[in-house]
Amino acid sequence: MMQKNLLLRIFFLLIISLPFQSLAQKSLSNINQALRYSRYSRLGLKIIPVQISETQFKVQFIAEKIEENPEYNAYSFSYALLDSYDIPIEPEDTQLFGPADLVYDTDRHWVFEKTIEIEEEKEQLMVLFTALDTRQGDEYHYHIDLKSAFVESHPTFGAYYANEVPFDQNYLNAGEALLFKTTKGPTLHSFYYPMNFDVPYPPMETKPAPVPRELEVVDQGDFLENIPKQLDQLGYYFFQQDTAEASGLLLKTTHEAFPKVKDWDEMVEMVTYISTRKEHEDLLAASDKKKALDEYWLKLTRNPETAKELIREYFRQVEFANILFTDFKEGWKTDKGMVYIIMGPPQEVTFSLDREIWSYQGIGESSKIRFTFARVKNILTPHYYTLNRSRAYQPVWFKNISQWRSGKMAF
Repeated sequence: MMQKNLLLRIFFLLIISLPFQSLAQKSLSNINQALRYSRYSRLGLKIIPVQISETQFKVQFIAEKIEENPEYNAYSFSYALLDSYDIPIEPEDTQLFGPADLVYDTDRHWVFEKTIEIEEEKEQLMVLFTALDTRQGDEYHYHIDLKSAFVESHPTFGAYYANEVPFDQNYLNAGEALLFKTTKGPTLHSFYYPMNFDVPYPPMETKPAPVPRELEVVDQGDFLENIPKQLDQLGYYFFQQDTAEASGLLLKTTHEAFPKVKDWDEMVEMVTYISTRKEHEDLLAASDKKKALDEYWLKLTRNPETAKELIREYFRQVEFANILFTDFKEGWKTDKGMVYIIMGPPQEVTFSLDREIWSYQGIGESSKIRFTFARVKNILTPHYYTLNRSRAYQPVWFKNISQWRSGKMAF
């Protein structure tokens, strides 16, 4: 009996080690993280660090349950600490999350927590969160820089839902409230920016986009931690523990329907990506936006049923872009959101320290179309990227727009 139990234990250890053996030849820079942006993902991963001291972090690993009634045992969760994007991920770098690490199991989230200590002299450290779907073998990944040239420091506080689960979105519907908890002192400081940003230029437009000359900011002063903080105005908020430091938390506030479309006026704005300039100007000038949009979709497809399907598909893409890419802009207005809407979810997503690359299948089996998003150091968010534009994108971009306009896009 003892021998049988020993054999079962060895077999179990071999099974749970298999996914990490497969990671041995991988590095953070060559892992395909396309499931992060898939429309059919069963999980949404997030890592939220709270800085306790110069060398200590409370790191919250959040798995949002997208599929209905998921079983915890259907997944294997782990994390790895990596000194570089390019070094191989060895089995000993990966740590399994055990039952003791699961601090919350709610209808919407599994939340793990680890306290991570780093050496003071370390200049670079990345955290990789992995969820293996043991039913299909799919691997979900999410990573952050705990310390790098793009991240000077992390906030010493966190934002939370009413049930104390860490807030894992980049937007909040205006009028709702969050809890804030700090590791230093009882107060936080709030700045409000009532900004509305323009739609980005297309990928083949190489001239720089205009930059607002003035950035309006409203200093809202201090507020107490652990008391619900209601955010009433549309725009974005930036929260800091210490206004003399660079670190803070950015949060976009949106209309009540977000990430979905609110009204006909907003719908007119959003069709700019697949419209000619004349079509869009006519829609903007129309007194009856609903009637003008109905005529617009029917003119594109010449078929009411195709038009209905096209509308559903296009605004589903907009909704996903808003969920995935909102920062201080609505997701559909970001460079990533624009490419996502027109090109669809990328088949391959890879990261380096200073860039993110999306790959799509080209005309031939061996050809690929790549969009490179350059990482830009930004005080508001450590995850700000802008598209490297090129005239070479023009053929594929116009081809995809033509497919949209004919109602033939399907992802």
